[in-house]
Amino acid sequence: MSDKPAKYCKESRAIKALMVLPPETNHYGTMFGGKVMAYIDDIAAISATRHARTSVVTASIDSVDFLRPIRSGQSVCLEAFVIWTHRAAVEVFVKVIAEEMLTGERTVCATSFVTFVALDVKGEKQLVPAVVPETDLEKLLYDGAPERARKRLEKREQSKALAKRFGTKSLWLAE
Repeated sequence: MSDKPAKYCKESRAIKALMVLPPETNHYGTMFGGKVMAYIDDIAAISATRHARTSVVTASIDSVDFLRPIRSGQSVCLEAFVIWTHRAAVEVFVKVIAEEMLTGERTVCATSFVTFVALDVKGEKQLVPAVVPETDLEKLLYDGAPERARKRLEKREQSKALAKRFGTKSLWLAE
């Protein structure tokens, strides 16, 4: 564990808001999923860096659950905060909300769990402060983190095995 004092979840809170414009949408007039994912990674990195106060790199995006479409002309607000840490790992929860600007109607459109690894200036793993959850939601997310971490490690091992099996040859070329 880090010798740095623990921090509250709220200390890492980061918010990003923007208008959804036509170049960010597909032929249905809804925001590209890849664009949403890029914004999620960006705001989560800000949150993780704010918590660790050192450089971080994305290690895993456990899930991005798209719940509702985000349409051109709406605003989109992403909110992120650190929910758990373990040694050099920092897990961030991100919520994406779309707002209909003329009515004020707001809808949760996506949620995501993103994990980062904290690095020092030499690129070595850096221990990070622990997290102190305060609210019921923070406690719920915090309590579920060890199980998510276990599943993440299991999935990572599966991915390594697949990468080893398939190697660098094209999947469509005859062996």
